[in-house]
Amino acid sequence: MLKILGRDSSINVRKVLWLCDELDLDYDHEAWGTEPDSLRKPEFLALNPNALIPVLIDDDFVMWESNAILRYIANAYEGDWLYPQNPRARAPIDQWMDWQSTELNTSWRYAFMSLVRNSPAHQDPRLLAAACKGWTHTMGILNQQLEKTGRYVAGRNFTLADIGVGLAVNRWFETPLDHPNLPAVRNYYERLTERTPYTVWGRNGKP
Repeated sequence: MLKILGRDSSINVRKVLWLCDELDLDYDHEAWGTEPDSLRKPEFLALNPNALIPVLIDDDFVMWESNAILRYIANAYEGDWLYPQNPRARAPIDQWMDWQSTELNTSWRYAFMSLVRNSPAHQDPRLLAAACKGWTHTMGILNQQLEKTGRYVAGRNFTLADIGVGLAVNRWFETPLDHPNLPAVRNYYERLTERTPYTVWGRNGKP
């Protein structure tokens, strides 16, 4: 049985939990990271020296980095319908997964820490305004892509890329800031909500 380590308030842990539910996999979930300094314990650092979640344990095989874990699970557990073997079919999925983990995540980080986590280190009004503007810009890029595909981020079919992007879209709508009208993003949000695992790990009232 797969073992997933990490608190489910983490967007990256929720990626892995969502995928496991899409594939109907049995797994054991341990909520590491809920207690202060728990990720600095020697037994956790032996699994991930970065002291970050999630960590995946599959028998004697250990992995960290959420998108790498998604790719591994899809490859190992009959997830070809989410992550096909054909290089040209797979390439746009990888492209949007990487975009989510770099451009999109970077754009929301300051605003999320300020407006949702209420971090004292993220309360500069000028930096917050710039962060909200940058986040809006990346969501505009996503809106353009969804206008092109008409359904999901990498094409007409739901894929591995929609897991990370879909959770980020939920974070966008759950964060208290001015949201411009992005119809394709809103339609995408509603479309993902038709998937039961998304209502569990994505659109569940948590940013």
